[in-house]
Amino acid sequence: MNDHDVPILTLEPLIQAVRTGLEGSGWTLSGLQKTTSHEFEGRWAGESTRSAYLFFHRDEREEPVEIDVYLDETSRGLTGTLALVVDLRDLGEAGPVPELLERLATLAAERLPRGCRTPLSLRFGLPDRGVGVGAAETEVRFKLRIPRRSIEEGAAAVVDLTGGTVSAFERLLDEPELHAVMAPV
Repeated sequence: MNDHDVPILTLEPLIQAVRTGLEGSGWTLSGLQKTTSHEFEGRWAGESTRSAYLFFHRDEREEPVEIDVYLDETSRGLTGTLALVVDLRDLGEAGPVPELLERLATLAAERLPRGCRTPLSLRFGLPDRGVGVGAAETEVRFKLRIPRRSIEEGAAAVVDLTGGTVSAFERLLDEPELHAVMAPV
């Protein structure tokens, strides 16, 4: 058994495995932030949480996209989420929200790895309170939650999962249906 086959138990080896998978797929680390939180009242009385946020870009891509990673270490174990973040056209140009969400969910279901939780979020934001709703900035996040079994299998499993997820994200980015609603370059 080598180091890549032992369960990942702390945040740093998980960060390294995810970085290896993303950087091996041609994405460049844009930023890394680590935080430690202590909660003394409420649900986590006396517990601490360590988290890492990683941001990746790809110089060759002209589209307004990035991959964001959130990793968390708590007393309950490690968790993580990989997210392809895509800026879309303003809400007034992207189409009716229910249809837009349905189209994006269909793309995610067709392209993202099976056997993993793959949430999708659609975010809207007005650049100023006096701006009409049609000008709302729109963003989609195609997500994949890193399964606990991958973390327990070790770094090699996380690297493989990350690389496979990045390939799926890139297939999403090649979809004409997604290009039709992406923000112009």
